[in-house]
Amino acid sequence: MKKLLQKRVLIPLFALTIFFSGTAFKSDFFEIAKQIEIFTTLFKELNMNYVDDTNPGDLMDTAIKSMLADLDPYTNYYNEQDVESARINNAGDYTGIGANVLTLKDRLVIVEPYKDYAADKAGLKAGDEIIKVDNVTVADFKDDAGNLLQGGAGTRVDVTYVRQGKTQNTTIQREAVDIHAVPHYSMINENTGYIVLRKFNAKTSAETKSALRDLKNQGAEKLILDLRGNPGGLLREAVNVTNIFVPKNQLVVTTKSKVEKYNKTYYTKNEPMDTEIPLVVLIDGSSASASEIVSGALQDLDRAVVIGARSFGKGLVQRPKKLTYGTQMKITISRYYTPSGRCIQALDYWNRDENGKATRTKQENYNAFKTKKGRTVYDGGGVQPDLELEETILSPMTKAIINDNLIFKYGTEYYYNNTVTDLENFKLTDADFKNFKNFLKANNFNFETKTEKAFAEAIAVAKEEQLDAEIDTNYSNLISSLNTYKNKAIDNNKEQLLALLSDEIVKRYFYREGLYTYYIAHNFEIQKGVEILKNPSNYLGYLD
Repeated sequence: MKKLLQKRVLIPLFALTIFFSGTAFKSDFFEIAKQIEIFTTLFKELNMNYVDDTNPGDLMDTAIKSMLADLDPYTNYYNEQDVESARINNAGDYTGIGANVLTLKDRLVIVEPYKDYAADKAGLKAGDEIIKVDNVTVADFKDDAGNLLQGGAGTRVDVTYVRQGKTQNTTIQREAVDIHAVPHYSMINENTGYIVLRKFNAKTSAETKSALRDLKNQGAEKLILDLRGNPGGLLREAVNVTNIFVPKNQLVVTTKSKVEKYNKTYYTKNEPMDTEIPLVVLIDGSSASASEIVSGALQDLDRAVVIGARSFGKGLVQRPKKLTYGTQMKITISRYYTPSGRCIQALDYWNRDENGKATRTKQENYNAFKTKKGRTVYDGGGVQPDLELEETILSPMTKAIINDNLIFKYGTEYYYNNTVTDLENFKLTDADFKNFKNFLKANNFNFETKTEKAFAEAIAVAKEEQLDAEIDTNYSNLISSLNTYKNKAIDNNKEQLLALLSDEIVKRYFYREGLYTYYIAHNFEIQKGVEILKNPSNYLGYLD
């Protein structure tokens, strides 16, 4: 047993020694080698001498993840299953059940079944909670239970799931799933096209070109490009998408790193499809990475009017590095900069607050840059739209409701208590909103403001100093005022909450395809984009 353990320790040590002997690490080599030797000695002694049996694999997994937790959230270790999942995400196709699945500790939740794919054909619905896959109970499975649903095309998997409190069973026949980077495109009116980009995988630019070509054949003379909720993906595809609308040999993004070979400039390499078509780009707080490269570049080059809410502000570039035994690391290797020179990274992972959370760059510390035509843009906090819409900016109350998964859960409850057949005229009523507020109460929704936390800390200190009796009445009055505010805050965010609820509910009945159709008729951001494009002088006014 001891010889086997020593072998398991020495092999990774030898590999690490080779890895760290590269030119970039020579100056720090002694310190790195020293720390590896200390860790290896500790790891060996712990496994050989600890009073109870240990699992070296679990201990190492914990050690690696704890070490990486001190860095940014994008530098990650991937086991063999994770490596395959990453390949699928970037390729845009995989074999499985055809559904977006959320992995929780004791169950797998169907977030969205893809229309006409395996899960949908087997009758699974959003909100179904899978508790058993074949003979494996999800709660007892230590690794990512979502991997249990993957398998070869044509193979079958038996699942046990809970729906509305009732346990049911079904068999799903796995199949190849093609995830479109462009899940929807259509004409909004007689001369305005609309393209949705969901992610930046290997197919993104090709699908975007195809969509634009088709829309132009249908008469599109103006275009809205929707990057809302797009988490990004491949950097080269961000450059290729930008290239569709800007000339060849145009700088799109620059990456800067402490490692010289990662310092690169990315220029467009192809002839564009259309450098003149008026273009509006939609972004929100979930638009990140490659989405920010595209929106930031098009903004810096005065090629598009960007509207919506400030983007996420990732600003960091990752690269996979192969490790031993089929594992990998994804490492943040550089920051990226838009054509004007902006780094739009919003979070500082090195200077964390007292709770260990990354701090956000303060607005007073933003730096000003100039677009191609001389407009002022800023770094530090994501891509700021040319037209920032309050309706797109999620309030703290709305974020708290989303984080508690209550929009999704209410969508499930609504689906099983209502029938919707008319997509075009679907609209939630005041009575529906009242039901939603009752739903929040029934689910014990409690939004704690930063002010409340500060007051709680202050009263705790007051008790230590025996001053609580003096301020108790005032404190109670303050808390009462805050509770009154919170009740009003839900009503104050009524339109935003109804829009999010409508989107979730529409997907339940008409799938994502129906949601985009619903957007064209009802979505505020799209309507604002159409309004800007209708008036050429108004459109150009944003770009001058």
